[in-house]
Amino acid sequence: MHFSLLHPCDQLVAILNRIYRNGMTTLSGGNLSILEENGDIWITPAGVDKGTLLPQDIVCVRGDGTVDGPHRPSSEYPFHRAIYRKRPDLGAVVHAHAPALISFSITRQVPATNIIPQARRICGPVGCAPYALPGSEKLGENIAETFGDGFNVVLLENHGVATGGPDLLTAFQRLETLDFCARTELKARGLGEVATLTETQLLPFDVQHNRLPEFTPDGHSSHERSLRQQIVKTVHRAVERYLMISTEGTMSARVDRTSFLITPTGIDRGSLEIADLVLIKDGQREQKKLPSRSVRLHSAIYSAHPDINCVITAQSPHILAYAITRGAIDTRVIPESYVLLRDIPIVSYGTQFKDPQQLADIVSQNQPVALIQNDAVLTTGSTIFQAFDRLEVAESTAKVLLDTTNIGPIVPIAGQQLEDLERTFF
Repeated sequence: MHFSLLHPCDQLVAILNRIYRNGMTTLSGGNLSILEENGDIWITPAGVDKGTLLPQDIVCVRGDGTVDGPHRPSSEYPFHRAIYRKRPDLGAVVHAHAPALISFSITRQVPATNIIPQARRICGPVGCAPYALPGSEKLGENIAETFGDGFNVVLLENHGVATGGPDLLTAFQRLETLDFCARTELKARGLGEVATLTETQLLPFDVQHNRLPEFTPDGHSSHERSLRQQIVKTVHRAVERYLMISTEGTMSARVDRTSFLITPTGIDRGSLEIADLVLIKDGQREQKKLPSRSVRLHSAIYSAHPDINCVITAQSPHILAYAITRGAIDTRVIPESYVLLRDIPIVSYGTQFKDPQQLADIVSQNQPVALIQNDAVLTTGSTIFQAFDRLEVAESTAKVLLDTTNIGPIVPIAGQQLEDLERTFF
């Protein structure tokens, strides 16, 4: 699906649905807009339930100020208009009341975007606009001035966040990524000091490790086609369950001894299609497609482990809280966690770029999950189902452990109980 070719009304509804579904706004909060080249601004309406919004509810404010549509434009229309006037390079603005970001805005703090490499590159520096009455011209001035300083992401004091982009999808991705950082940092602070990445540490992410030689496939077997469907379905499910977001997360599956499929770079995970997946064969990439930056890591794992048929690298907020604090995860909390995850080693940041073989040597059927500092959780499996199950269980286990810190000391499975588990399942 070419999102940019959708009508502005359909774009706004699709993105607002994702924002509402992921808990980044309430039914009455938040608003989005798109600026067309002729000066028309398409914007979400005032007083309409965001959870049931339809394309016909969207309002168009024409360049001459007249309004087309069945509702009043959002009460925050003045600041959308002010931003566009200040930043004519922007084509869309997103405003939301994401709870994690409000937590930062009411303490006059900005979430760290250098906790993982992708986030800093997507969001850039984050600005902060002084408080003013919602819907007022003053609020519009404050926000527009901050955007005018070159920021594309602006935290609003005691209010929420506004993001801009050349198109609506980019603006949304900046919101979603900053929200991910905020959620992850809030969880991590309960574990200890949050480790961030320096600009030097971020540099390997910019190297195009995925620029493999190209080849043209002779055809696509029924097995490969089936895997394409499974991968797309699973990635969409991961996005729905907040195990991945639109800009983060990679999944691959082995096709045969010398080839595997992998998700591409630079394509929204929420609208991924089977044709977007990239076939990798004998170290070459399918012609005119760019695989994930993790392609060399996934390739090393398949080469080292013929029994592994699926690899996932994902940024899920609870498990990533451990990755950005260097915290150890005790999987001996319930039988399912220990049986599926075993012990989870923590791998130094940068290994995934500089020495993927080292990471490939760490994982195995007996060591199926690893945590990469300030990057991702890596899960493997003999099937897509098994690798995804491990991702879900890893995130769930991390959530359990984080929630338990508010109750009391953890009592893990140990001694004879642990021996019985190992004897029965391993």
